[in-house]
Amino acid sequence: MIRLAAVLAAAVLAAGPHRGADADPEYLDWGPGRNWETAIACELPAYVDSRYRTIASRAGRALGGLSAGGYGAVLLAIHHLQTFSAIESWSGYFHPTDPTGASTLDLGSQAANTRASAHAFVKSLRAAFRRRPTFFAFYVGASDRRFRAENEQLDAELRAAGVPHLFAVYQGGHEQTFWNAHAMQWLALALAHLAPAH
Repeated sequence: MIRLAAVLAAAVLAAGPHRGADADPEYLDWGPGRNWETAIACELPAYVDSRYRTIASRAGRALGGLSAGGYGAVLLAIHHLQTFSAIESWSGYFHPTDPTGASTLDLGSQAANTRASAHAFVKSLRAAFRRRPTFFAFYVGASDRRFRAENEQLDAELRAAGVPHLFAVYQGGHEQTFWNAHAMQWLALALAHLAPAH
C-alpha cells in the first residue's frame, strides 16, 4: 500500500511513497505487495495524474531522492525515461546494497544484478537522452565517506561516455543538515528543467 504525501507549493505537486515495514527493498520489484519499482514509476504517476491537475507527461515529471532514495530515483528514472524528464540523486549510490550501504546485494542472477545497477546503463544513456532529453544531476558531500567515491566513479563514467549530466561535490557529509542546506537549490534546478505550469 502506498501512503501518498502531497504538498502543493508554487504550482508544484510532490508525491512520494511510504514503504512501511519494508525497510530496505532498494526500490526493486520483489513480488506481490513489494513491487516498488512498479509502484513508484508506474502506479504513483498514474494515481497522481488521475486525481490532480498535473502536466500528465514526462515533461512535467521529475524523480529524485536522497541516500537510498537517490539510488531508487536514478535507477527507476533510467528504466522509465518515457515517464520522467528530470532525475536527481542527493548523496545516493548507484547499485543495490545492503542496509548499511557497504555491501553489494546479489539479486540471484547476472541479468538481475546488471539491471539493478545504474553503471550498467551508462553506455546507452547518451543515445537515450538524445531521444528523450533528460536533466540528470547528482550531488554528494565532500565528507561523505559512504558514497562520495561511487558518485565520483559515476561522474567519470558518464563523462567518458559523453552523457550530459550535472555533478557537484559540496562541503558536508551524509547528514540531514547537508541536505537541508542545499535542498531548495537542488529542487529549483530540477524544476527549471520541467515544463512550466499553465
